[in-house]
Amino acid sequence: MSRIGNKIIAVPSGVKIQIKDDAVEVQGPKGKMRVVVPNGIHFEQKDGTLVAKRESDDKRALHGLARALVANAVTGVTTGFKKDLDIVGVGYRAEVKGKNVVLALGYSHPIEFPIPEGIAITIEKQVHMVVTGADKNQVGQVAANLRALRPPDPYKQKGVRITGERLKKKAGKAGAKTAAA
Repeated sequence: MSRIGNKIIAVPSGVKIQIKDDAVEVQGPKGKMRVVVPNGIHFEQKDGTLVAKRESDDKRALHGLARALVANAVTGVTTGFKKDLDIVGVGYRAEVKGKNVVLALGYSHPIEFPIPEGIAITIEKQVHMVVTGADKNQVGQVAANLRALRPPDPYKQKGVRITGERLKKKAGKAGAKTAAA
């Protein structure tokens, strides 16, 4: 049985937390986030810590979820989250132009990807992208959307991949024998 819901969330200095009926608002140096808390779960703040409490055992499934979402919000407004992506392929590259990322991924046209509010994308050496932001869910979703523009090819391994992602490489076509006439 998981005991994540009972873990204490340490609140660093410089982070302000407001507990409302249906939400917890977290404000820190990297921004402000609002986490909606499910019914039957409430938070108590004391001595620089947050504790999640549940009303009854039938709310057990949501207890750990609510605690994890608030803990991610506290981490997001203090240090933030980041995902690294690599672009692999001859001629594949990316650059930031204004509020868009322009990607050349082997198609006949460049792809313009709009950068969402609250997300920062930096490009290093044209083939390494870093997606950063305060919301863990949004950072992961933007990274997944960028990867979906050209997922890694299973044969040549070309495309956009998350750094450290393990790919299964398929063997190419085996030498076919030609029939003699």
